[in-house]
Amino acid sequence: MNKSLSLLALLLLLLGGCKKAADLLPLTFTVDDSSTVQVPASGPLTGVLLTLPGFTVNSTANATFAANKTAANYVQDVTLNRLNLTVTNPTTQNFDFLKRVEIYIAADAAGTNKILLAALNPVPTGQTTLALTPTDAKLDSYLRGSSYALFVTAEQAKPLLQNTTLRIDSQFRVRATLP
Repeated sequence: MNKSLSLLALLLLLLGGCKKAADLLPLTFTVDDSSTVQVPASGPLTGVLLTLPGFTVNSTANATFAANKTAANYVQDVTLNRLNLTVTNPTTQNFDFLKRVEIYIAADAAGTNKILLAALNPVPTGQTTLALTPTDAKLDSYLRGSSYALFVTAEQAKPLLQNTTLRIDSQFRVRATLP
């Protein structure tokens, strides 16, 4: 009976230690952000490089960190899983006006630490949603704050005769530890 108690105590100690070790292992989850940007009409111009000013995205990162029982200072690795552009207005518009598109991320709308986030070249015709190709950039510092800025650069293939609203949906893969 004494031997059984010793074995039980050892088993409980090991299980308790395993839980502590599991707390140190990285968590993996995603942060999904969405924002909109308006592309101004260009008139009859084509082949023009269109550069939109940076706009702030209020990130869901901190809420997602909290939901996963971690915090920004425990983030170890952030990369972009996917970035999609969708034409939302006018509903008859597609991406035929673009030849190529690049999305950059920065710490703020002034462009601090701006790096390429995702791109697509060439842009396929007839599409109202585009899946851009993510870079493999480390994005830890951009998602540790409550917001970041996105910049859009594109080459026009055809005239854009009316203002067009785009939705940018991004999904970031996050690895973090528990506090």
